[in-house]
Amino acid sequence: MSNTMQPDEINEVLSRPLSQELLARDLTRLAYVAKDGTPRNVPIGFAWNGTHVVMCTTPNSPKLISLRHNPAVAMTIDTEVHPPKMLLIRGSVELDLVEGIPEEYLEMNGTYEMTAEQRVAWEAEVRSLYDSMVRIVVTPTWAKLIDFETNLPTQVEELIQQRAERDQPRS
Repeated sequence: MSNTMQPDEINEVLSRPLSQELLARDLTRLAYVAKDGTPRNVPIGFAWNGTHVVMCTTPNSPKLISLRHNPAVAMTIDTEVHPPKMLLIRGSVELDLVEGIPEEYLEMNGTYEMTAEQRVAWEAEVRSLYDSMVRIVVTPTWAKLIDFETNLPTQVEELIQQRAERDQPRS
């Protein structure tokens, strides 16, 4: 599979029920290239708005320097069960400085278990801490869903195909 897909192919992958379930989770692993050329991979909260993955960070976050320099990213959203379910997304980032707290930031933390009182205290703390935040908005350019039942990693599919060809009866 190439590094880019047509928008309708991406939408087909991201609209599958399992993809939607994964896109409703709290955390993704965001991979990017740091300004020094070395790879980085950080867990970060996210929200899916139907077309973009949105993450929020502080304006002084070191990753912003890297993302301005090279906006290409890869993300993994996965489960901790067997067989694992994985949604892999590659895309390009746009950065958007927002005064106050972006709605996505409040939404993305809405699935953590908090009592109503804890939520009020957390939100008050967030609002007192951040004058502004940066929205990291990812436009997907490639997506793959792996569930190890109907969809396998490409290299495993290739091995299965090679085994089938090898095991075919010779005539």
